[in-house]
Amino acid sequence: MNRNILILKGSPREKGNSAILADRAADGARQAGANVESVYLHGLDIRPCDACDLCAGGVCVIEDDMLPLYPKLAAADAILLASPVYWFTYSAQLKLCIDRWYGFQGNRWREVSGKEFGVILTYGDTDLYTSGAINAIHTFETMCRFLKSEIAGIVHGSLGDAGDAEKHPELLQQAFDLGKRLAAGK
Repeated sequence: MNRNILILKGSPREKGNSAILADRAADGARQAGANVESVYLHGLDIRPCDACDLCAGGVCVIEDDMLPLYPKLAAADAILLASPVYWFTYSAQLKLCIDRWYGFQGNRWREVSGKEFGVILTYGDTDLYTSGAINAIHTFETMCRFLKSEIAGIVHGSLGDAGDAEKHPELLQQAFDLGKRLAAGK
């Protein structure tokens, strides 16, 4: 049976480096037989969590563009997060989306627990620590631990200008391979 992979792109640039690598991961997943859907978060109206605790049946009560994402998250066998590192962590677009997963707490997180996850991070600084990407990785690892989920892989790289990902065949290959791993499953 073909696995369903959901890719959440958190860059404000539709053709930014994290998006390029996410598209490459999608290619790898499709080549391995998976059904892939990519969602460009920047164009969506996702409001912040109100901490109202009115989550019912695993869905948030805020009526915005997050509502159609809940069933996609629940139906996915694996989820790939892709984001540039902004101010030492994920982009605001991706963080808003993840914060709204709190809506799943009404069902004890079963919609996203136990899934496989991958993450792609790009940053303009020279390394994992001074860029702050390490913070995003720690957040990702902690989230997966909380959800009792497997980490299929982490792809990250220092890329300054838009389109630089195309000049790094090793990162493109790592992203492609991550897509294949997500398609293959545990």
